[in-house]
Amino acid sequence: MARRLNARRWVVVGLVLAGVIPLIIASIQVIVTDQPSVSFLGIDHPVISKLVIGYYTLLLGLGIAWLVRQLLSIARLRHEKAIAELMLLKSQVNPHFFFNMLNNLYGWVAKDPVKARELILRLSDLMRYTIYDGEKTVVTLKEERDHLLNYIELHKTRYQKHIAITFHDAIDEGKTVMPLLFIMLLENAFKHGVDSLRENAFVDIRLTCKEDAISFVITNNFAPGGQSNKTGIGLQNLQRRLELTYPDKHQLATTVVNNVYKAELILNDV
Repeated sequence: MARRLNARRWVVVGLVLAGVIPLIIASIQVIVTDQPSVSFLGIDHPVISKLVIGYYTLLLGLGIAWLVRQLLSIARLRHEKAIAELMLLKSQVNPHFFFNMLNNLYGWVAKDPVKARELILRLSDLMRYTIYDGEKTVVTLKEERDHLLNYIELHKTRYQKHIAITFHDAIDEGKTVMPLLFIMLLENAFKHGVDSLRENAFVDIRLTCKEDAISFVITNNFAPGGQSNKTGIGLQNLQRRLELTYPDKHQLATTVVNNVYKAELILNDV
């Protein structure tokens, strides 16, 4: 590989010198003879002229081809960098839920083995989706919705208190989206909303499609002094993923009114 790169380097240097040296000699002739134009090395043969013209045409073509290759290489590198950054952002999905669920399952094994087996299967499906489907470029909206519902069902087993959870969906199940797109907003609703309240906690989720747009709206209440609309690491992560995958085709907005937090994500042209 190193020898091949060195060989290419010397070829490029040779072509550059072959193109520059005649120009330097001709420029010197013009300066020394004080003539408006000169023939290269005094040669004024039509065949030589055609060869020189052909050579410079070839040199120009090679230069253009080299420039195009460099531009394509830069574009490819930028694309690969964006893909690598996106994969890194996906890998940063908060793992605390899995640790909490494993601790929760330990208690269910002794209390209700049948329920424990059901929860283990659900957790297995959740981990499979996160690890394997999360690496895909897109998944169907049905798969993403089912992942959210699975997450909610697992979360319900963690609490002794009553939680009012509503999930409304009116979707085109065949539409595709980037995987793990909505889960962070749902995680926030439980982590900063439900967890902060002793009673009367609620989470309302609405996933809908309208023509070529997908809307995900989640609303939850929280204890005074808790959740705010300040941008945290999770929201920054989500925002960056949206910029990489849906540039100029998304809106993400959060609002807080009377201890009620609302996050709305809209994807256009999907």
